[in-house]
Amino acid sequence: MFSKSKSNSGIPEVNLVPMMDVIMTILTFFIIVAMTLSDQQRTLNVNLPNAKSTPSSARTPESLVVGLNAQGQTAIREKLVSETELAQQIQSYLAKSPQGSVLLKADRTVSYQQLAKVLGSMQQIGGERVSLAIESN
Repeated sequence: MFSKSKSNSGIPEVNLVPMMDVIMTILTFFIIVAMTLSDQQRTLNVNLPNAKSTPSSARTPESLVVGLNAQGQTAIREKLVSETELAQQIQSYLAKSPQGSVLLKADRTVSYQQLAKVLGSMQQIGGERVSLAIESN
């Protein structure tokens, strides 16, 4: 009579796993976008000054450039000076320009010992406002 067999009712079965993968991917995308947008809104509204609007009194004076050639001679403004003249000119420059700095430009062939000697004597006079110039490639 009636046999128990599987009957196809004609209703197709839908596999939901791929659809859930797509929905999770889209949800993750929207969460990441929402997080990045909310971080941008938390920043302060700050009006930054223009470079043209800075007052001229805020500029630092031009540095005093001291040269040291390969023979160990020091020069200021292309004029050779002795150690005592160098000290006097640095002191007078720093007295005139309290915010000024002294820049040592040494020849690359100068020995480290000569460089350290001149730089050390300049630092005794100018303190922390003495620096060594280098060339960037």
